[in-house]
Amino acid sequence: MANTLPLADVKILDLMWAIAGPASTRMLADYGATVVRVESSRRFDATRTVGPFYQGKPGGENSGLFFNMNAGKTMLTLDLAKAEGRAVLLDLVRWADVVTEAFSPKAMRGWGLDYESLRAVKPDIIMLSTCLMGQTGPMAQFAGFGNLAAAIVGFTNLAGWPDRPPAGPFGAYTDYIAPWFNASAILAALEYKRRTGQGQHIDLSQAEASLHFLSTGLLDNEINERPQLRTGNRDLNYAPHGVYPAAGADRWLAIAVTTDEQWQALCSVMDRADAARDQRFATRADRLAYQDELDDLVASWTKEQDLFQAESALQARGVPASAVRNLLELGDDPQLRARGHFVELTHPKYGTVAVEGSRFRLSRTPAQVGGSVATMGRDNQHVLETLLGYSEERITELTAAGVLE
Repeated sequence: MANTLPLADVKILDLMWAIAGPASTRMLADYGATVVRVESSRRFDATRTVGPFYQGKPGGENSGLFFNMNAGKTMLTLDLAKAEGRAVLLDLVRWADVVTEAFSPKAMRGWGLDYESLRAVKPDIIMLSTCLMGQTGPMAQFAGFGNLAAAIVGFTNLAGWPDRPPAGPFGAYTDYIAPWFNASAILAALEYKRRTGQGQHIDLSQAEASLHFLSTGLLDNEINERPQLRTGNRDLNYAPHGVYPAAGADRWLAIAVTTDEQWQALCSVMDRADAARDQRFATRADRLAYQDELDDLVASWTKEQDLFQAESALQARGVPASAVRNLLELGDDPQLRARGHFVELTHPKYGTVAVEGSRFRLSRTPAQVGGSVATMGRDNQHVLETLLGYSEERITELTAAGVLE
């Protein structure tokens, strides 16, 4: 049928945690994949401890970040430290097409759940292993979050002001890049399996997947022996280019002028005919030579302006400009609302909570995000009874043994 989700026949066993892993399987769940997410109450996923929290109250079932990363998944609690838990997991491997995990390399081997062991159970299994630095090399065992990967590969040193210590990009930066590569690699492996009947092991380094965003700087250093340095909000090619204060407390307006025509339009909106005629700012090269003066000139106008009125006025004249919105403003953003970006899910305690919808749209098979929030162990009975065919007696035994925790 035309409206059947494209991944409706794909079964994924998800051993991911944090963001880089779960975000990728979340994408696949949006388009129909059955994703069984395995976690344990004995070892919380780090994102359960990170906000934003429902009504600002921290708690294991309150994290909007966790809700967002795991929407649409089937939730199973399983203690892999117990042999009985690993036996259940191997049954899920037999059920699955794909196994995904985001531990350091020693973890899966320590449990006897590495690729060779899983392939012995299911020869055509696809396994994705995604960790900070990859499965091999001297840093393979280095464990951590995307903020560390960003520092190791060079993002942190480039973000900030030239006269101050590195500020780094916000948060676990590479965690938001790697998911796209994880999801694409899984889809490629599934297509290969469809054609050949063979599975494979995907080794994806979160750090390496992010390096392409540094390609200009890497090439400039390699070819021209010119290292890229911290420049704050400035750009190497365009000016004025920055984030400028607007009227009110902590209100900011981003402006990026890339052409002479945009510069003239900015001067017109600011009612600065003198600046438009100033030969110091006549061309892009001239403006780059006088960036301090430009920033002072633009800021002297923006600091007196209402943020959103200034944004509208500049955009109407073709000047790239955007208000720096806070989270509440993003939630009410008319563009995101019109796109259906936010989706309401039911929560067993709080009624409904919002998560983000799919980041892309397929015209014939649009994503489906719905149902209830991914709470811990929500689907234990369904997984064990329906997907694995366990008897009620066996489920009771597993519960009594503390395996389903």
